[in-house]
Amino acid sequence: MAKVPASKVPALADFRRIVVKVGSSLLVDSGAGGLREAWLTSLVEDIARLHGEKRDVLVVSSGAIALGRAVLRLPKGPLRLEDSQAAAAVGQIALARTWAEVLSRHGITAGQVLVTLGDTEERRRYLNARSTIAKLLEWRAVPVINENDTVATNEIRYGDNDRLAARVATMASADLLVLLSDIDGLYDAPPGTHADAKLIPIVERITPEIEAMAGAAGSELSRGGMQTKIEAGKIATASGTHMVIASGHIAHPLRAIADGAACTWFLTPANPVTARKRWIAGSLEPRGVLTIDTGAIAALKRGSSLLPAGVIRVEGQFTRGDAVIIRGPDGAEAGRGLVAFDVEDAEKIKGKSSSDILLILGADSRSAMIHRDDLVVR
Repeated sequence: MAKVPASKVPALADFRRIVVKVGSSLLVDSGAGGLREAWLTSLVEDIARLHGEKRDVLVVSSGAIALGRAVLRLPKGPLRLEDSQAAAAVGQIALARTWAEVLSRHGITAGQVLVTLGDTEERRRYLNARSTIAKLLEWRAVPVINENDTVATNEIRYGDNDRLAARVATMASADLLVLLSDIDGLYDAPPGTHADAKLIPIVERITPEIEAMAGAAGSELSRGGMQTKIEAGKIATASGTHMVIASGHIAHPLRAIADGAACTWFLTPANPVTARKRWIAGSLEPRGVLTIDTGAIAALKRGSSLLPAGVIRVEGQFTRGDAVIIRGPDGAEAGRGLVAFDVEDAEKIKGKSSSDILLILGADSRSAMIHRDDLVVR
């Protein structure tokens, strides 16, 4: 098996939170229409090994429509939108059951998360999905994420799970995105038509020349292609996430990456935490101001979240997920962050202990006004 140069190549062992994207053409046999069970078993063995090393693993899995077609014995060829949605409704059950069963063989719990484009683009829904994923990881479950093709419209006709996987990696603050593909990486020319095409092992920056190398979709079941993988690379690396494109047509594909198999690494100079903090600090327009006491300022500098008890004044018109400025009692800016409550609720709970939130708001809620992961301290 070909090896990539050792210089500058990251090691799989370097990463603590890994998103693995699995496409339909890898998961489903295009001829028989059923699962490629032996291959999936080998992949899950790789995932279990990473999980056993206390790494967080998330899976972005296509395959609902393809499996639904197989279960329903639909003829080959393009499906109408309503047929795709109905096939996805059937296939999603089979897909979720499959992942739950194969992961359970290793004592791992699977958690299904279905999202649409809006869940990664609209702030409130983004935060809800992020919180769900974070809790699953805290419980040591493996989130299995897919586009909700039963209700999606343009996503089914034009969408792809490469970019979805990149958005999930950003949402989860993952430091590595693995795109398992029909091909083992990015080539300087289409390898199917150019015998002398060369694999590019390292992409330090996505330039127009790199984008020009992308081709079209590689299989009947795939909705993406190298172009969408390059777009995914832009999303991931801008958010501090490294990305690797590697072949999924081999057993134990993650182990192969760890052993130096041919693949293409897309590098980022940042990391998920610093990239997110930079985005909060400089790219979002503040919608309000929280004035806090000196004790809260000291707690923030120690790395704590901002709790309601430390808030003495609430100003502005904001909703959950908006950026707000944090000021000390002297009016000096102490930081910025994404607030966890609408302005009306923030006003009700300011100065109160976290244990009082349930009584005040009448529902179980978050304990922090701004979580430390969503906070930049000056």
